[in-house]
Amino acid sequence: MGGCAGSRRRLSDSEGEETVPEPRLPLLDHQGAHWKNAVGFWLLGLCNNFSYVVMLSAAHDILSHERTSGNQSHVDPGPAPIPHNSSSRFDCNSVSTAAVLLADILPTLVIKLLAPLGLHLLPYSPRVLVSGICAAGSFVLVAFSHSVGTSLCGVVLASISSGLGEVTFLSLTAFYPRAVISWWSSGTGGAGLLGALSYLGLTQAGLSPQQTLLSMLGIPALLLASYFLLLTSPEAQDPGGEEEAESSARQPLIRTEAPELKPGSSSSLSLRERWTVFKGLLWYIVPLVVVYFAEYFINQGLFELLFFRNTSLSHAQQYRWYQMLYQAGVFASRSSLRCCHIRFTWALALLQSRSVTQAGV
Repeated sequence: MGGCAGSRRRLSDSEGEETVPEPRLPLLDHQGAHWKNAVGFWLLGLCNNFSYVVMLSAAHDILSHERTSGNQSHVDPGPAPIPHNSSSRFDCNSVSTAAVLLADILPTLVIKLLAPLGLHLLPYSPRVLVSGICAAGSFVLVAFSHSVGTSLCGVVLASISSGLGEVTFLSLTAFYPRAVISWWSSGTGGAGLLGALSYLGLTQAGLSPQQTLLSMLGIPALLLASYFLLLTSPEAQDPGGEEEAESSARQPLIRTEAPELKPGSSSSLSLRERWTVFKGLLWYIVPLVVVYFAEYFINQGLFELLFFRNTSLSHAQQYRWYQMLYQAGVFASRSSLRCCHIRFTWALALLQSRSVTQAGV
């Protein structure tokens, strides 16, 4: 707590307020701070996305109509359940698992759209506290829910936690060396793998979905501990980090011959200039849109339909395995940032689109 106290005091008032820099630390302390921050951001990425991933993995259980008291459904690998829709060869819930995806995505999208309008005026610490409380509330609400509507409200809390945490921690990286971004990215991938694997493993071991969700309440606590206890003051490990980040933020998006503005002066881009910037980003935006659309179309649209009846695994267990294997791939890709760089993002869009056609056949 003490190592991060200076960071909290400096970042709690506002993101741009000037403060007196702290003295440089010896080399050994510098290395120690580097690894503390690296591990801290990895844990923040892990904990921030954990509840989001668990809700996707539990989507089939959340929407199942075959719950018994105490949420003991879909634990024992007994015979395949009777299809909810007898007119179809598919074993589907009356509400698609895409409903859980929407509840897990839309609140995050709203937060990210509204964040530039004033979220930066709210200190970091309250944002992190709200994120942790919402994550814990999502586990509790879904665990004790006896209706789909209440469960979806719990999923919304998980989405609020993930969205608010993401915009908070990513903006926090501006005060640290650039390397922490790759650690954050790897942590978010780890959340997918560990979240899906833990839900699968605990339910396979005999725990009910309710008990499994309640056992994950330690994750929000780890999130708060990583932020308040593990991260060091930015000045302590990178004295020029804040000035460097501020200078980088002031680099113009459009190269012009106009004289450089003085600090404190205001300037805004015209609509034509903004359109020029947007057109330059389309080369990256369009492939990413295609990739994410195809990804979630498979994840929450097709996985529910991939049910093999003549196996020892129930439909819910097969769905959990699909989620775990999918998240293993996400972890591998998000941890490859420091290993390889792919410039042709459109190739990834083509590969993901190919996966949709293969999964749908």
